[in-house]
Amino acid sequence: MTREGANDLRNPGTVLRPEMFTGHAVNRSAAERRAATLTQRRTVKKEWQAAWLVNAIRCIDLTTLAGDDTAARVRRLCAKARQPIAPHLQEALGLGAMSLTTGAVCVYPTLVPAAVRALEGSGIPVASVATGFPAGLMPLRLRLEEIRWAVAEGATEIDIVITREHVLRADWQALYDEVAAMRDACGAAHLKAILATGDLQTLRNVYSASMVAMQAGADFIKTSTGKEGVNATLPISLVMVRALRDYRDATGHEVGFKPAGGMKTAKDAIAWQILMKEEMGRGWLEPDLFRLGASSMLGDIERQIEHHVTGRYSAASRHALA
Repeated sequence: MTREGANDLRNPGTVLRPEMFTGHAVNRSAAERRAATLTQRRTVKKEWQAAWLVNAIRCIDLTTLAGDDTAARVRRLCAKARQPIAPHLQEALGLGAMSLTTGAVCVYPTLVPAAVRALEGSGIPVASVATGFPAGLMPLRLRLEEIRWAVAEGATEIDIVITREHVLRADWQALYDEVAAMRDACGAAHLKAILATGDLQTLRNVYSASMVAMQAGADFIKTSTGKEGVNATLPISLVMVRALRDYRDATGHEVGFKPAGGMKTAKDAIAWQILMKEEMGRGWLEPDLFRLGASSMLGDIERQIEHHVTGRYSAASRHALA
């Protein structure tokens, strides 16, 4: 799932460098204005819209994180990840020879084995939430053991949650040590650090937490668990993307970005891709550096692609459930 010519080296992190974020001002009004104009300055229609939607599919972490999840639901999700749009639509787009899949499937740790079996031979990564998701309020040793267990069961990506109190108290050393320990527990699995930005109170805290997570070795920074009152928004995402751009400029290391929670439509998929294109360039529209944490979004994308192909909107029941 890496782009041609991509740097295969993971983010090694740095020592904690507070000077990279302490006192860094974030202008909320400016961030909101910039976010509001993103989709107004660039529009995509017709075949270009279809192409952007196909690219969004490649970047989706198809997710189920419900209390009533079962192995059967995960198998159904994995089948959708293998064949995200109906074959006749893929043929109509001229992509019949393309191996189109989602970027990953994301589940709870106990369902990792079911996902691994269902995705065998597909090349689709299995991502697992861990560390006491979604609150993270468990002893650190138990959170680290949960990571190790999920990796041992076959997860190749781990979506961890941070202790929000560290951010709210500006205890950056504690946050750094926590994420660094989680990165170590992941071993070869990639670490996606969920910042739960809706709980962090200020955009300055969002920027600082993003920078600390990257310094501690996070391979991705992620907006939300999907369980907070406020999840992914374009202004919050803009601040996080600016942080990863600043980190890249300071260290030379590329870190990925994953918005998650509250994104349900094809319009959302295009909006966040525009953000990445405008702020980071074409390279950040590939699944090794950009993921969309969603499930219901895929259904609307398929519906929009069918409209592009046939000129008519279909009933949602025409498309396989994710």
